[in-house]
Amino acid sequence: MAIEWKLFADLAEHAGDRTVTVDVGAGDTVGDALEALLADRSALSERVLEDEHGELRSQINVLRNGKDVRSQEQGLETKLEEDDELALFPPVSGGSQT
Repeated sequence: MAIEWKLFADLAEHAGDRTVTVDVGAGDTVGDALEALLADRSALSERVLEDEHGELRSQINVLRNGKDVRSQEQGLETKLEEDDELALFPPVSGGSQT
């Protein structure tokens, strides 16, 4: 099945587009979809992953249907469903205070 990633800010620049569709199989997880996204996008991979072991940088936010997957019980091991929407956000900083 095809799953679409929405990429924001500089992550879209590193990927070359604001949306990227990846193919995943039945029973695949958010982590599998992330691997598919990063597979041939080295600039994006360097921005998103902490090291060569594939650990996600702590400040990168991964959302499934608008919810942060890392705050959910199964994290990146959350199973995908056909209509899922995935999003990748860089760190969010605050605006000016008035």
